[in-house]
Amino acid sequence: MDDAFSSRAALWTGRILSGIAVLFLLVDGAIKLVPIQPVIDSMRELGYPASESFARFLGVLTLVCTLLYAWPRTALLGAVLLTGLMGGAIASHLRLGDPIFTHTLFGVWLGLFLWVGLWLREPRLRKLMPLAGLR
Repeated sequence: MDDAFSSRAALWTGRILSGIAVLFLLVDGAIKLVPIQPVIDSMRELGYPASESFARFLGVLTLVCTLLYAWPRTALLGAVLLTGLMGGAIASHLRLGDPIFTHTLFGVWLGLFLWVGLWLREPRLRKLMPLAGLR
């Protein structure tokens, strides 16, 4: 094992971080498919169309990107697409002046779980994006 991060502990840490993010995103996407009133209300507050069809569109988009991330062969594509989705959420909360640590930066925290989880469980990504000081 030439790579310090190829241990079982790193692999399982990556799987756990990725799993937490995937579970959150699956629930988030699913509640948008059956848009309950709090979903519609939050979309209105964020300045998006407060319609069931738009909520379903966002739900399907979230679920597709999450499934791409969860499938090992397409995990990198899923991570890139989910990063874009998180960026949109961050921008929406910034625009409204929502609390920084809870609302605005939540997309950053989730993105970190996605990328650190993928980096720990995917040796090809570690080769592509090495952390020089950790060797």
